[in-house]
Amino acid sequence: MGDMTNSDFYSKNQRNESSHGGEFGCTMEELRSLMELRGTEAVVKIKETYGDTEAICRRLKTSPVEGLPGTAPDLEKRKQIFGQNFIPPKKPKTFLQLVWEALQDVTLIILEIAAIISLGLSFYHPPGEGNEGCATAQGGAEDEGEAEAGWIEGAAILLSVICVVLVTAFNDWSKEKQFRGLQSRIEQEQKFTVVRAGQVVQIPVAEIVVGDIAQVKYGDLLPADGLFIQGNDLKIDESSLTGESDQVRKSVDKDPMLLSGTHVMEGSGRMLVTAVGVNSQTGIIFTLLGAGGEEEEKKDKKAKQQDGAAAMEMQPLKSAEGGDADDRKKASMHKKEKSVLQGKLTKLAVQIGKAGLVMSAITVIILVLYFTVDTFVVNKKPWLPECTPVYVQYFVKFFIIGVTVLVVAVPEGLPLAVTISLAYSVKKMMKDNNLVRHLDACETMGNATAICSDKTGTLTTNRMTVVQAYVGDVHYKEIPDPSSINTKTMELLVNAIAINSAYTTKILPPEKEGALPRQVGNKTECGLLGFVLDLKQDYEPVRSQMPEEKLYKVYTFNSVRKSMSTVIKLPDESFRMYSKGASEIVLKKCCKILSGAGEPRVFRPRDRDEMVKKVIEPMACDGLRTICVAYRDFPSSPEPDWDNENDILNDLTCICVVGIEDPVRPEVPEAIRKCQRAGITVRMVTGDNINTARAIAIKCGIIHPGEDFLCLEGKEFNRRIRNEKGEIEQERIDKIWPKLRVLARSSPTDKHTLVKGIIDSTHTEQRQVVAVTGDGTNDGPALKKADVGFAMGIAGTDVAKEASDIILTDDNFSSIVKAVMWGRNVYDSISKFLQFQLTVNVVAVIVAFTGACITQDSPLKAVQMLWVNLIMDTFASLALATEPPTETLLLRKPYGRNKPLISRTMMKNILGHAVYQLALIFTLLFVGEKMFQIDSGRNAPLHSPPSEHYTIIFNTFVMMQLFNEINARKIHGERNVFDGIFRNPIFCTIVLGTFAIQIVIVQFGGKPFSCSPLQLDQWMWCIFIGLGELVWGQVIATIPTSRLKFLKEAGRLTQKEEIPEEELNEDVEEIDHAERELRRGQILWFRGLNRIQTQIEVVNTFKSGASFQGALRRQSSVTSQSQDVANLSSPSRVSLSNALSSPTSLPPAAAGQG
Repeated sequence: MGDMTNSDFYSKNQRNESSHGGEFGCTMEELRSLMELRGTEAVVKIKETYGDTEAICRRLKTSPVEGLPGTAPDLEKRKQIFGQNFIPPKKPKTFLQLVWEALQDVTLIILEIAAIISLGLSFYHPPGEGNEGCATAQGGAEDEGEAEAGWIEGAAILLSVICVVLVTAFNDWSKEKQFRGLQSRIEQEQKFTVVRAGQVVQIPVAEIVVGDIAQVKYGDLLPADGLFIQGNDLKIDESSLTGESDQVRKSVDKDPMLLSGTHVMEGSGRMLVTAVGVNSQTGIIFTLLGAGGEEEEKKDKKAKQQDGAAAMEMQPLKSAEGGDADDRKKASMHKKEKSVLQGKLTKLAVQIGKAGLVMSAITVIILVLYFTVDTFVVNKKPWLPECTPVYVQYFVKFFIIGVTVLVVAVPEGLPLAVTISLAYSVKKMMKDNNLVRHLDACETMGNATAICSDKTGTLTTNRMTVVQAYVGDVHYKEIPDPSSINTKTMELLVNAIAINSAYTTKILPPEKEGALPRQVGNKTECGLLGFVLDLKQDYEPVRSQMPEEKLYKVYTFNSVRKSMSTVIKLPDESFRMYSKGASEIVLKKCCKILSGAGEPRVFRPRDRDEMVKKVIEPMACDGLRTICVAYRDFPSSPEPDWDNENDILNDLTCICVVGIEDPVRPEVPEAIRKCQRAGITVRMVTGDNINTARAIAIKCGIIHPGEDFLCLEGKEFNRRIRNEKGEIEQERIDKIWPKLRVLARSSPTDKHTLVKGIIDSTHTEQRQVVAVTGDGTNDGPALKKADVGFAMGIAGTDVAKEASDIILTDDNFSSIVKAVMWGRNVYDSISKFLQFQLTVNVVAVIVAFTGACITQDSPLKAVQMLWVNLIMDTFASLALATEPPTETLLLRKPYGRNKPLISRTMMKNILGHAVYQLALIFTLLFVGEKMFQIDSGRNAPLHSPPSEHYTIIFNTFVMMQLFNEINARKIHGERNVFDGIFRNPIFCTIVLGTFAIQIVIVQFGGKPFSCSPLQLDQWMWCIFIGLGELVWGQVIATIPTSRLKFLKEAGRLTQKEEIPEEELNEDVEEIDHAERELRRGQILWFRGLNRIQTQIEVVNTFKSGASFQGALRRQSSVTSQSQDVANLSSPSRVSLSNALSSPTSLPPAAAGQG
């Protein structure tokens, strides 16, 4: 089954191997088995079988320095023999499967059954048919032709059911297609750096082949398996494969195995790619999870999941799902709470569903009672056996009316409106540089009350330039003249900058004439290299003289050290270490400084304090980042103990301190002003020093001089939020965060603490909804914790993108404002639709109910109801859900979690319009025949022909809905409902289209739609009554909402509502969380009926929770809580094995998060 495709993959590859026999010195199988080994075992195996990594390179016909030649035939051959670097995705559901799923809807099933019974009965002519004794109270005007047409209603109902199903299925299908497009776009944008023919190039991950030499650096997500061949200080987080949270140090002689799906946490280096795609470690696991095959055969699924678990246990190393799968699981599960909107909608839907159920049940009971009492008690007719079918036919008709009431009551247009509006927004947000990875993030963004933003690259342009320098006892306010700097100092400076920076960082000539030079790699280092060029020096010769392979030891930059150092061996065998980093940190370690003459002189603590005052603080207050460059010499013997960092990184000699400017993006101050006007607090969280941060925050408009706000450093922040024992206390955080605007010198943990503190705070009446931006690997936890995580598309590392909900493709803060606008728009679109939908529902239900009770027959027939319900709903959801957003959305405060979905104003509109519509419909129903001088349609017998009277009622009803659709475009009680109507062509098309179809139905619908053609004057009246809706809308708008205290709001979320257990049982087999997010919305709706049973079942299950599965489940949720608290990303073995065997244990209890 699931492994089918992959085993084909293997057999094909094996055939190729045999045919290519001696092409390469090792087969795919050999390399695969080699990659399964770990640590010393692997080293031993390499030694025994191949000699060393160089030898493997030779066998794979590649050079560790030059890489592959990169010719097309060679790459093609490698792809054929060793496979391609992509994992075949799961087959999408076919259209038929989607149709089948749409048919599972309870109300539809009831309708189908009713229609089939009705059909069957219409073809069955019992002997008692002509018998006067059976005829009911309203005997009748039934002619032959009409009796024949009894089947039409059943057929029409079936037809409309087919319509609904097709529309739903098509919608799902196009949605899935869109999503796959999005996924593939995300995948295509993922590039990786490899060396080919001596050139460093970036290629899409799917293009990587076995034998490639890839450059790995801090923040990368490894795209394939490989052997580490050269590099420094490489540390890898392998928790996604092994479940061990400790970082694993890689070295050529101790543990050279690099595995796909693991994250580089520190250092850099080169690796030789040895396995790609389904043959890599992640690929093998994916194969086990059946990502490559179909998961459709439900009956095998259980068995397969158990096998999967067993297979997992047998694999020696992997005690968890493996990179991507694991990440995706985490990504889809880390939002334990449903998005705000979904929570409110679910509640509302359940309420409406229950109400509808009660109404329909009452309708049926009343009809049946009335009929039996009237026939058998009042008219004293005996129940004759031959009459049974006739009576059954009546009962079926009553049943159909009851079901119709239910169908109208359940707003099945809602999930449609939600998905359409989300899909539409996501598509449009791409144009606004927002790549949405999780659909509900888009809507959560509209509720955001706080944004915690990075500084570098988000608020600033991330184009670093050195503008001030302190060299040789002089503070230069602009770039110094090269001649004014001592030659010794200059040489040291150029070497220190050129050698002690990643060799992947370069400055390339501009692409266009007159543009700025291109900065590639780490931007701070680019700024320093630019400084070297501005001093009329060149860093290239220095680097070619000291290539990367010759560097003796590198201490790479990380958020703890906040500095980077490189050790080289000088020609006289002694060592020199160059160091650079945040000035206040590096200066503390300096005990000497180069004087104007280029000679080191003593640098005492009091000199340092003076320097901080005179040089560093003034630079920082101009918003500059200060970097100190220093060096230290070591004797050749005894060789220092390089692992003892504290001794090594000390006694430095300061060469210079530079001030690097990173200008604020021109559009940011305006964007931040918009946020603040929209009621969103922007906070800046940065690793920079506090003066720099404050200066930039003032430039951006995050803080305004004279306001009451806090700017804290990470240390101070930690001191204030922890108690004596060093534990974080929520009430301490609550004292700080409302005023905090800038958090400087912060570590990733501080960022996470702040985000978690704001989210968990009960300090304000609304729970805060927090958005966070991040680009670094270390921002992962904060991005995951936040309600919406934004990752940077350009500067962001793979790890950050993996943890985020939305990727900003232009790294620009103003795109976040666009996301807020779209999010609010989604929310408003749903509200508009609800306002329209509920008016239709209230009116239709009441009309059907009272009509049925008073006249024994619903004035609106089943088929007409279906047309109103379906087409008006489906189309209206399209029309109202695709309204483009306007700037006015940013003029109001966020709704927040507790604001009900249906506000008082909306309730006023719904009830107001319902009153108007009901008044007119009942007037038409009871005195319509006198007004229009036509036959009354009331109390017609079973199969009588359609009457003009009821047709007018149906037509008027639809006209009122059409004009009310225009009213529904505004939900905040605005007067001008036509405002911007032509900006939305979809809306205009749909309103006109619905109108046209309505004319066709009335004039030519005939018996199936229970319509009889109307005259022009009757049409005019219908349209006139419809137009009255617009006038009435103005009347309603005049009534002040504040007076209507008695109106209840609906759809309010109280406490944090967890997703009920049963909802997660669905779709466990889908690894693709995107689909799960989408499907979840739909699963919610059609539960009106079976919801109650399920809840009873769940309760019973919990009562008898002593089963083994229950025990396992509890154990897993305990482990997951403890992990969540410790913030490890490693599911333990037990939670994996039962994640595969028991669907419910997938989302670990939210306790750890909450």
